[in-house]
Amino acid sequence: MSWIEKLHATYNRNVALVGDRNDIEKGKTPLLPTGHTTKNAHIHVVLSEHGEFRKAEVLSKNDSRTIIPATEESAGRTRKYVPHPLFDKLQYLAVDYNKYGGEKPSGYDDYLKQLEAWCSSPYENAKVKAVLSYVKKGQLIQDLIREKVLYLNEEGALLDKWPGKGNKKPDIFKLVQGEGGQHEVFVRFSVEVHGDPQSALWLDKTVWKSWSDYYASTRSRQALCYVTGEKEFLAEQHPKNIRFPGDGAKLISSNDTSGFTFLGRFTSDEEACGIGFEVTQKAHSALSWLIDRQGRRDGKQAIVAWAVSGADVPDLQADTFSFLFDGEQNPIYLKTGYTAQEVGIALSKRMAGYAAKLKATDDVVVMGLDSLTPGRMAITYYRELAGSDLLARVQAWHEDCAWPQRFDKDRIFVGAPAPRDIAETAFGTWRDGKMQVDKKLRKATIERMLPCIVDGAPIPRDIVESSVRRASCRRGNAFGSREARQEYWAWEKTLGIACALYSNANKERRYSMSLERDRTTRDYLYGRMLALAEHLEERALYVGGEKRETNAGKLMQRFADRPHSTWRTIETSLTPYKVRLRAKRSGFLHNIETELDAVVSAFKTEDFISDQRLSGEFLLGYHCQRAAMRPDQGQNANEQEDKPEE
Repeated sequence: MSWIEKLHATYNRNVALVGDRNDIEKGKTPLLPTGHTTKNAHIHVVLSEHGEFRKAEVLSKNDSRTIIPATEESAGRTRKYVPHPLFDKLQYLAVDYNKYGGEKPSGYDDYLKQLEAWCSSPYENAKVKAVLSYVKKGQLIQDLIREKVLYLNEEGALLDKWPGKGNKKPDIFKLVQGEGGQHEVFVRFSVEVHGDPQSALWLDKTVWKSWSDYYASTRSRQALCYVTGEKEFLAEQHPKNIRFPGDGAKLISSNDTSGFTFLGRFTSDEEACGIGFEVTQKAHSALSWLIDRQGRRDGKQAIVAWAVSGADVPDLQADTFSFLFDGEQNPIYLKTGYTAQEVGIALSKRMAGYAAKLKATDDVVVMGLDSLTPGRMAITYYRELAGSDLLARVQAWHEDCAWPQRFDKDRIFVGAPAPRDIAETAFGTWRDGKMQVDKKLRKATIERMLPCIVDGAPIPRDIVESSVRRASCRRGNAFGSREARQEYWAWEKTLGIACALYSNANKERRYSMSLERDRTTRDYLYGRMLALAEHLEERALYVGGEKRETNAGKLMQRFADRPHSTWRTIETSLTPYKVRLRAKRSGFLHNIETELDAVVSAFKTEDFISDQRLSGEFLLGYHCQRAAMRPDQGQNANEQEDKPEE
């Protein structure tokens, strides 16, 4: 129960933000008062303080989020006909719902009975009484039709859908579509009282308190709460709508008192799981608020990190570019000699900003949620750690996994890739102009990468190896069509991510992001040779006015599997290109041949003649050699003046 205890404490620390209007106006999930949930309303009805109808309007999608009072049963209703206490659908608010074509059983009597009980309690509210007075008149649907908010068909029933394409579709049909149509509209109320600036009942704190106090007074089942360790009124059902509005999956399912699944272990359902009503309401509300505020969702998967104190925490799933610049278009361009120290300085400044607000001893929680069925949800990842530990591990991840990245033509930076990009690189397929990967596989990969960031665990070997294999294959990534150009940048992105993962997985070797001319390991040298051969051929193709993929690029995968035998093929294919360059770019050719001779002479004989498969280290040598030959940004490499080195 540690997770629910932390969420309960988080709610209590941020109680001042309950019902924050900024969240509601922005369409965000607010921190809710106890005994409340949120719904998307379709119609707004304005009443006088005496319960008289004044006007009605159709809400826009941006203004539909509504805080509503709810019972445990109504908040968790699926197919059960249980009314909400104040705002609800026509099925519950209109006495003549069936008269206008409603096919579901009317819940009007149950709604009226529940609202009357609230209004006759010591916790009554004058505005709520105005709503009761109005719905008792039974004129809701008639008033909405008269105001041209709802529309009837020829038989006098509410239309399910707007007929014809030529007629201008009313606003209500832009919100309610499909089965049920206008019968499914959700209505909320405002009550205008002279001298009271807050007419919206869903924003009125006096209405929130009135319902919370009244509903608490109706609780009777008291026992030990497993979270607080005290006797409290226990919850019989637990909230849903955790990850997004309409989410039916629950973290804690109601105890089964019909199938008695707890028998044989406990004598009663509260012994199986006893959680206070107020505790579960606060904890689940805090979790929904946190996910929408600072979490990451991928389908049904949600991952969120938060500090119990409410201080900001780093985004664990952001790449270094997004983390440092918050999405601003201010890339760090590649340059020869860019070091991990420079990345560390930028990260240290960013971390100092977090450390100023997040204390070293603050409790921080990282939580992952997912569900396989519509009604059950699981915690797939959970960690508790101190604020200082989290900041240190996030900084270590961005430093240890830093490598020059080229995500597209304009987004070039030095840093660590995001877990989502890693999943697409390792297991994705280029299709329809973008990298696509199976949703389940992507979510599983993201979950597997979390311990690498949060716990400092090694990157799984299969993810590293898969990324290296994909970066070694360049077939089909030519320079011609626009689609092929996009594929080329996709491969550049794959190459950068593969290098970052391999470098991180082999931290003890201390690879540099700049070219290491004194590193003489076999795989690194072979990677440099491939880059030099490719650069030579690219220049020759440019000089000859040709646009096609190089032989070195085509044979890259074969080169990774059988480097020595493939090198003979590549070297032989370079002969005609050398002849072309000797006539038109002799200085350039001299420089490349000199560099290539230096690389070959650095080999041990037995290493050079071995055809053993290359490891991912050859990509590091290849990538660094290419970067070392790349000119300053904005200068075309093929248009440089070629002069031999003295």
